[in-house]
Amino acid sequence: MTVLDSPIPRFHLAMPVDDLTAARRFYGDVLGLEEGRSAKRWVDWNLHGHQFVTHLAPERGQRVHNPVDGHDVPVPHFGLILTVPEFHKLADRLRAADIAFVIEPYVRFEGQKGEQWTMFLHDPAGNALEFKAFADDSQVFAA
Repeated sequence: MTVLDSPIPRFHLAMPVDDLTAARRFYGDVLGLEEGRSAKRWVDWNLHGHQFVTHLAPERGQRVHNPVDGHDVPVPHFGLILTVPEFHKLADRLRAADIAFVIEPYVRFEGQKGEQWTMFLHDPAGNALEFKAFADDSQVFAA
């Protein structure tokens, strides 16, 4: 089954960046995403079957944080829910690339409903990303 045959709808997300060359290095080289179509002011990326687009928009807004589990979580943010092995592989890849974490990889809500591995970082344009992994995938939407 290809991502095009998936019964799960794929999302499209466009994010502003202030430097497409830096975006290509980060999303292509560091995160390992496949580059799709591009033009002078934007680049499409395959984010695990989802269409993620970086658009050149050099003016950036103010950063906001909300407290979650004792950490200041950057808002807005986006990312992926990975498997636990994929999460740790990505964390190792980010460390090897000397990417600074906003919130280092750790287990959030340990021993509680919704327990998950999580990490936050910024791309070169300052967009916040979160990658997480649940040992029990049924807890993703647990209330």
